[in-house]
Amino acid sequence: MTGERPIRVAVADDQAIVRDGLVTLLGLLPDMEVVGEASDGEEAVALAVTESPDVLLMDLRMPVLDGAAATARVAAEAPGTAVLVLTTYADDASIVGALRAGARGYLTKDAGRTELAAAVRAVASGQSTFAPEVGARLVGSLTAAAPAGQDAAGALVTRFPSLTRREAEVLALVADGLSNAEIAGALFVSVATVKTHINAIFAKLAVRDRAQAIALVRA
Repeated sequence: MTGERPIRVAVADDQAIVRDGLVTLLGLLPDMEVVGEASDGEEAVALAVTESPDVLLMDLRMPVLDGAAATARVAAEAPGTAVLVLTTYADDASIVGALRAGARGYLTKDAGRTELAAAVRAVASGQSTFAPEVGARLVGSLTAAAPAGQDAAGALVTRFPSLTRREAEVLALVADGLSNAEIAGALFVSVATVKTHINAIFAKLAVRDRAQAIALVRA
């Protein structure tokens, strides 16, 4: 990429053949640079802390520390690194667990080179991205939450007229206990957009955090 630094990527997978293949594939892309690899969750966290990659490809089933737990630690200890899950599993528990932990994207290992490269670029730029089958399962798991949030939004706009309709929808889902990633999935927006709405909500309602916002809604 002329005039721009490459996206710094790291790979965490306990299967050497998979890890080597990913490193080779990503290394061939002109806008990416592989800065390290890890064979278990603990190594993945250490790699994120020491190398600060833009994107960390994370398998979920790994020894020592599983991928979801490693993702949560990366989010806490290396917040500048976006985790993109790349796994064989696409069940609801795995998907929701990874997103709750802070993953910004979720792909399955049957993704092609083009899809993988596009996903890395997306999460590096702050967007969320999901494999089509993962997105479908995620939306399905949240269909009960989204209408509830939308129904509650009208009442919240009446109570807090400074809020926009979308801010009220976000606040309703916050009050229901959804994470930023889950709210993003329910409303079909990026996690960054959800964070922007939440910051605006906090400012308008003069609250410091989610707990205060929830208490205000339930008062």
